[in-house]
Amino acid sequence: MSSSQIRTVVSGMSFTECPRWHDGRLWFVDFYTHTVNSVNDDGSDLRTELEVPTQPSGLGWLPDGRLLVVSMKDRKVLRVGADGVVEVHADVSGHVSGHPNDMVVDEHGRAWLGNFGFDLMAGADLDTADLLRIDPDGTVTTVAAGLYFPNGSVVTPDGTTLLVDETLGNRISAFAIGADGSLGPRRDWARFGDPPATTALGEVLAGAVVAPDGCGLDADGCLWTADALGNRVIRVREGGEVVDEVVLDTGAFACMLGGRSGTTLFICCAPDFDEHARSAAREATIRAVEVAVGHAGRP
Repeated sequence: MSSSQIRTVVSGMSFTECPRWHDGRLWFVDFYTHTVNSVNDDGSDLRTELEVPTQPSGLGWLPDGRLLVVSMKDRKVLRVGADGVVEVHADVSGHVSGHPNDMVVDEHGRAWLGNFGFDLMAGADLDTADLLRIDPDGTVTTVAAGLYFPNGSVVTPDGTTLLVDETLGNRISAFAIGADGSLGPRRDWARFGDPPATTALGEVLAGAVVAPDGCGLDADGCLWTADALGNRVIRVREGGEVVDEVVLDTGAFACMLGGRSGTTLFICCAPDFDEHARSAAREATIRAVEVAVGHAGRP
């Protein structure tokens, strides 16, 4: 795709993440201003919907319309009522080994939540992480283990498969979802290279062929995913074939289809993911480009 097709929707942010198209608006978080925001698809009427002092991340909605938002640094998932009252939906501090991050909420109100697994910003050695399921009543269950930074996740339109981007594992994993919310064995949905053979973070980052981050499904069953180390978003077919890409002049850390026709690809962009650099600047944006195939599945 030509870079001339890309437009800027939002600018002047710290680090945009977790874009979601909901009720005719684009919702997203900005890490270091600690805000959940929404905006029209043309960039007009930017609103701060919620402040999360301990850093917001993944977004989703329960079947009754209440908002769920990850609060990263106190390791909780918050719930916002119709009256605007914020409550703790789940405390996951005893279930994660790093900051909880991206999340997808399915049609039953079950939230599927990943976490870093280690202290990324301190440059700690890589460690694997668990994937959690949070039921509508707030019960927390570990449903998968041994994942390399489980990050952006989607549920297929029929509700039977969960896809999880493993940002530092060179792969996208798939799990069958049981009727009771249990997950089947992990399988490769897409494999871009070998899993890490070392825990040294610098070597792991250097060995990443694709670092799949925030993502969204389209109606052809392909997954648009941000390549967090590649300054691009890619459209991937099951099996790992990259069938399209949008190359950017900056880093890309999440993407999602939305807009009035479902064919606008929104991309969360920033120069890098360094917490100290991003919190001190306002260089993050959300870009958009039109694509041929529209949104499917959840988010």
